[in-house]
Amino acid sequence: MQTALLDTPIGTLNIGATARGLRLVQFPRDREQDQPFVTSEPTAKPDHIAQAQLDEAVLQLTEYFDGSRTSFDIALDWYGVNGLRLTVLKLLAEVPFGETVTYGDLARGSGAGVTASQAVGGIMGSNPLPIVVPCHRVLAADGLGGFGGGLRTKEWLLAWEGVMPPALDWEV
Repeated sequence: MQTALLDTPIGTLNIGATARGLRLVQFPRDREQDQPFVTSEPTAKPDHIAQAQLDEAVLQLTEYFDGSRTSFDIALDWYGVNGLRLTVLKLLAEVPFGETVTYGDLARGSGAGVTASQAVGGIMGSNPLPIVVPCHRVLAADGLGGFGGGLRTKEWLLAWEGVMPPALDWEV
């Protein structure tokens, strides 16, 4: 896997891609000293293919944060994601910029039924591709719900997309 750090308005993201596509978008664990995701996984294809996938992902994320991109059209490497988790994340990838869904909507859309809303919440928390697979666009029936990047980041992303008004005191 090829990795890169990308400075954004919400902090430095760790980005990882393989020859198959984007595999990782990781929020900073420590905002003062971000470290890239490291893997010892052998690659089956030449590194230049993974580098090209990474370069495209970085470009599209940069365009998203500068306001010139509202959808992503990059290959996604779903390595290790399967079953209901894969079904829900693929549904989520189709939620357009500036729109939201609820955990219940995704549970129903996946065929698991509304009773699976809690499971969908857990799936959102394990999303390996936040922003590109926009888990920030998933709301609880009674409010924002959770978010792996933190609620302030979720609020910022939703304000960026015009879903909610920006907070006056928001800082990374």
